[in-house]
Amino acid sequence: MAETGRERNRLNDEKYMRMALELALRGRGWVSPNPVVGAVIVRDDGRVIAEGYHERYGELHAERNALRHCMEPPAGATMYVTLEPCCHHGRQPPCTDAILEAGIRRVVVGSGDPNPLVAGKGIRILRDHGVEVTEGVLKDECDAVNEIFFHYIQTGTPYVVMKYAMTLDGKIAAFTGKSQWITGEEARAHVHAIRGNLFGIMAGVGTVLADDPLLTCRLPGARNPVRIICDTSLRTPMTSKIVQTAFEVPTIIATASEDEEAVRGYEQKGCRVLQVSKTESGSIDLRELMKKLGSEKIDSILLEGGGTLNWSALESGIVNRVMAYVSPKLLGGRDAKTPVEGQGVTAPPFAFHLENTTVTRLGEDFLIEGRLRKEK
Repeated sequence: MAETGRERNRLNDEKYMRMALELALRGRGWVSPNPVVGAVIVRDDGRVIAEGYHERYGELHAERNALRHCMEPPAGATMYVTLEPCCHHGRQPPCTDAILEAGIRRVVVGSGDPNPLVAGKGIRILRDHGVEVTEGVLKDECDAVNEIFFHYIQTGTPYVVMKYAMTLDGKIAAFTGKSQWITGEEARAHVHAIRGNLFGIMAGVGTVLADDPLLTCRLPGARNPVRIICDTSLRTPMTSKIVQTAFEVPTIIATASEDEEAVRGYEQKGCRVLQVSKTESGSIDLRELMKKLGSEKIDSILLEGGGTLNWSALESGIVNRVMAYVSPKLLGGRDAKTPVEGQGVTAPPFAFHLENTTVTRLGEDFLIEGRLRKEK
């Protein structure tokens, strides 16, 4: 059956939106707490005359970046953009103004922007000025790349990804406490890429005492996440790698301790000490911590805690996504540690449930990930 004109236009729209999506992903890890956005400008004959994406926080948005790179005047062309153009003054002027000034004839949008300052206003402004707007092209894919931004702009708290590596029998370390290495090099490289994409990385003082980790991203050219250590009573050793490198990598210690002398000691080493309340069980109030971190524009956190912190995070409701790296090994050991400890649920029907799960093979290991189902 011959391809209709409408079908051909839809396929072309999807083709160029996929190009814009690939561009958008280049901004991951660099634009937080802003969204990742890509833009492509195309002539009616199919020639791409410009590409752009939001490269760094505070710098040009994707639309203005694309317009700046035009190989010829863009008047009359179509712009494909993964997120609704902004229409308000922030660190950059409105993109709607730039689109109208450039004479763009048509704008194809992937996702709507839930930011109350935009939320349909950008599209309405363009239409009111005679620009043809097509909405919702590859919407699911465009929504997915900005899952963090959508959560943060609507809640004001970071999007939390719980990550752990375990053996096939559910152990994160041998009974001796040794955990290097559960997974292989490919899986570990994948973790470092995730560290570079998220704004912060959080662990408990127990992990610091057991492993003395750096919690940095070791991929060339990547950024290091802000390190957040949950330490209720300030037990993080001054000799730990975390403290010793605090002037090099931003480090926050969240504590309920009011020991002013101890606090000064950490601050002199370059750490920021953030005071947080305790829960009835005596641990850091993670909900309060998320609100404080969100107010500082920390939009996403990779949780690399031990079993105790992981349970507290699940119980407090702060976890949005789980990434479990599973190695085809068996460690055994009745007392060997597991990814989630604490009291646990009373029966399987009350388990924390993942949805939209995927399985990815990484060398000999497997990554199982999914979104934590939120009870209505």
